[in-house]
Amino acid sequence: MSNFDLSKLIRDNIKNVKPYSSARDEYKEISDGMVFIDANENPFQNGVNRYPDPQQRDVKSQLSALKGIATDQILLGNGSDEILDLIFRVFCEPNKDSIITLPPTYGMYEVLANINAIDTIKIELDSNFQPNVDAILDATTDHTKLLFLCSPNNPTANSFKATTIENLIGKFSGIVVIDEAYIDFSKEASWVNRLQEFPNLIVTQTFSKAYGMAGIRLGVCYASAEIIAILNRIKPPYNVNELTQIKALERLSQPNDVSEEIKRIISQRVWLSCELKKVSFVKIVYASDANFLLVKVDDANLRYAQLIKSGIVARNRTNQPLCNNCLRFTVGTQLENIKLIKALYNLAG
Repeated sequence: MSNFDLSKLIRDNIKNVKPYSSARDEYKEISDGMVFIDANENPFQNGVNRYPDPQQRDVKSQLSALKGIATDQILLGNGSDEILDLIFRVFCEPNKDSIITLPPTYGMYEVLANINAIDTIKIELDSNFQPNVDAILDATTDHTKLLFLCSPNNPTANSFKATTIENLIGKFSGIVVIDEAYIDFSKEASWVNRLQEFPNLIVTQTFSKAYGMAGIRLGVCYASAEIIAILNRIKPPYNVNELTQIKALERLSQPNDVSEEIKRIISQRVWLSCELKKVSFVKIVYASDANFLLVKVDDANLRYAQLIKSGIVARNRTNQPLCNNCLRFTVGTQLENIKLIKALYNLAG
């Protein structure tokens, strides 16, 4: 991508957008005794009466140290979905451009494309749940701006081969977005480590999975400083609230706890996979690099309904491409996993 020109991919109207300057964007340092009469806030202190840091500097500083990447290469969002939506708005012209997704995959890529009036080109994964490079490149046109690679993939749980991803990044003419929501459960290295090699690469991660903080809605985007700058230009001024920033900082100060939980989930994933294979109506338990297992059964609709009656909510993926009669089981606590297996044994008779 030596001839990569980011400006050719950015929408013309976005290039000319003058970002909203919030009150808290206008200064960098806070000292004791400062009087804030700039933002029309309620002056009575209760911990959240002031607007949050619009650039989430403390959280970015912690992530910078953790990931070994500069703070100007980090964007935080109200969940990864907000970040994905911002990426659409920067690079995709409504009713003109297109994206490529690789079903079966995370459904929000197509939902966001529809919301933004962007065409979705679907290139199914092969029988091994790997991208078909030739088909992807053949489907690419001058108006194909984004390629979404979810690795480890949801719902198949596998990682894409690094050589395949590198091939796609190098040959795709637009922006490649690698969704790494489940990367902490995989032995594969994060593509955050290779951002400097690929100016057309964006990597998204989340606090919802390994960090166990789905309730605070915090997504993370890593990219070149140039891409982050243009995304910052159009993000809402206070898109990450104060409580979310506080909870994120608390969790980032507990790396040993996070690591231990990841180890326990992976250990339970191995156990659950072994036990599922003993259930008579289970046909295939697919290998997993995520915190869930994709499982092929005899009749997914029947087994899903039976589990509901047993008080267990799984995810029925049978209507997804390549996932006929497949259920998706999130790896729970040891007790939850035992309850699942007992329920399945009871259904098997």
